[in-house]
Amino acid sequence: MEKGGVKILIAILVILVIVAGGVLAYKITQDKQEAEQVTNENGILTAEVEEEKTVQIFQGNDRPFAVMIDNHEDAWPQAGLQNAYMVYEIIVEGGETRLMALFKGADLEKIGPVRSARHYFIDYALENDAIYVHFGQSPQAQSDIKKYSVDDINGISEDGTTFWRVKDKAAPHNAVTSTENLLKSAESKKYRTTSDETSVLNYVTDEVNLENGEGAVKVTIPHSDLQTVEYYYDEQNKVYERYAREEEQVDWDTETPVTVKNIIITFCNNYTLSDSENKGRQGLRNIGTFDGYYITNGKAIPIKCIKNARDEKTVYQDLDGNVINVNDGNTFVHICPTNSDVEIEGPAEETTTNNTNSNNT
Repeated sequence: MEKGGVKILIAILVILVIVAGGVLAYKITQDKQEAEQVTNENGILTAEVEEEKTVQIFQGNDRPFAVMIDNHEDAWPQAGLQNAYMVYEIIVEGGETRLMALFKGADLEKIGPVRSARHYFIDYALENDAIYVHFGQSPQAQSDIKKYSVDDINGISEDGTTFWRVKDKAAPHNAVTSTENLLKSAESKKYRTTSDETSVLNYVTDEVNLENGEGAVKVTIPHSDLQTVEYYYDEQNKVYERYAREEEQVDWDTETPVTVKNIIITFCNNYTLSDSENKGRQGLRNIGTFDGYYITNGKAIPIKCIKNARDEKTVYQDLDGNVINVNDGNTFVHICPTNSDVEIEGPAEETTTNNTNSNNT
């Protein structure tokens, strides 16, 4: 064969190799794409989820801190509430309420103002496997902390570095702390600072919209004649803005509004204790099954709130007996009397629902 013919043959072979390589690369790409597809229940191929979502509000193995937060008007605004994964609001003496804010894996330079312990808040610290943080205590709380071997940090008995008092508020509404200081105190007391306990709430990553719920764009929760909380739904951001006594609640330092993703209401009665100090301190009948509401994303559903023992997790169920799914976000839990005139209002065209709860056991 002449040299010209050899060159032509080599050129043809090169072209064939290039074409074959392209076909092979295309085939590999197609096979990979098909391998990354799944068939849904209707037999239609859909793209596979790249990776499983994880809950953000409750993660890691840091043991929570449950911090008693002053809720007197002179204590407003408070620091740290927006960074808590759960906040419990319950009545105390004089018609006031107190807050217990739960922090897990947070890094906060200021939390407070911190106030004294009440014995029934211990129940919710225990069910969250939390280290209980307070500044002083009632006689009942002091007794129960010892009785239940509660890991607690009490500002009254600390060395003066865990808590400090600020100058822009008057005592007793000016004691604050930080997560760094609390962790140092817990370690010095040889408390366990990790936890493998699951969350009290069944958080899910898929958005919970309560399709069969009633409209809830404004929620009014009277804890007492003195303390009424209102929530207004921000549809754009899918959160509720918190008001107390008609005043918008904001962060102490940033002055940004306190917003809430989930609201839980539990109806159970409080009562006045008879003790030697006669300060009108309260007790709480919170063991049993109670009516309530779960509210999120502008909707509300009635629920049952079941707590079988002081140190057992509260179970929140829908009326069919299923544990409710809760949106991945912060939650305020309001525990208020059975005769509390809670109002849940939908958009203008919907009706307002008042609490007529009477079936607590």
